[in-house]
Amino acid sequence: MSEFSSQEKSGLYKAIYTRRDVRSHFNSKPIPNDVLARILNAAHHAPSVGFSQPWNFVLIRNHSTKQKVKESFEQEKTRSSNQIDEPKKEKYLSLKLEGILESDVNVCITYDPTRFGPFVIGRSSIPETGIYSVCCAVQNLWLAARSEEIGVGWVSILSNDALKQVLGLPDHIVPVAYLCLGHVEEFAQKPDLETANWLPRLDLKDVIYFEKWGQTQSPSWDQIHELIQTNLDYAFIK
Repeated sequence: MSEFSSQEKSGLYKAIYTRRDVRSHFNSKPIPNDVLARILNAAHHAPSVGFSQPWNFVLIRNHSTKQKVKESFEQEKTRSSNQIDEPKKEKYLSLKLEGILESDVNVCITYDPTRFGPFVIGRSSIPETGIYSVCCAVQNLWLAARSEEIGVGWVSILSNDALKQVLGLPDHIVPVAYLCLGHVEEFAQKPDLETANWLPRLDLKDVIYFEKWGQTQSPSWDQIHELIQTNLDYAFIK
C-alpha cells in the first residue's frame, strides 16, 4: 500500500482533533444512505481480537423506539444525579447529554461473545478484549462520521436491561454503545463538558510515564519529554 500524503495525514488528524460528542446541535436533515453505508463499513473494518469481529449494528429511525430509549435515559439521569451533591447536582441536571430524538439515526452497537465459537485467539487471557474490539468499531465509526460532516453522540446514561428489552436483544448479546447520528448545525470548538467547566482537559504531559508507573522523566526519553510539554493539537486543526 502507498504511503499517506501530507494532505491525507492532515485529514486524519483533523478528524481526530475536531471529533465531538454531539448532543445539542442536530438538525432534521436526513443522512444519505450512501454516507451511512460508508460510515458503517468503516466501523466494520475496525481491529478485533483474534479477527473475531464481534459487533452488530442495530439501526433505529422509528420514533416510538427512540422515545422508549429516551425514557430510559431520563430515568437513569435522575437516578445518577442522586450520587452528586449540590451545587454540582443542579449543574448536572441542566446539561444536555443526548440527542436521541433530534438525531436522524440511532445505532446500538453490540458485543457477541459467542461469535466464531468459545475460543478466540488473544481473548483467553483477557476476556475484556472482545468488548475492547467493539469500542474500536465505535471509534472508527466516529472518525468516519466526522469526515463526512455527520455528528455522533454516545449516550451512556441508559439501562442495558431496558435496551435489551426495547431492541429485542438475545440474552447473550451485550449492548456496548448507543449512538446518535445526524447532520449538525456546527461542530463545537471544544467538547461540551470542557466548555461547561465540568472537568478540565488534561495535558498530555500529565498522563505519560517513562518505563514504569510514576516516572515522569528518563534520560533516554528526553526528546519526547520536551515535545510533549507543548500542546500539539492545534497544528493539525487550523
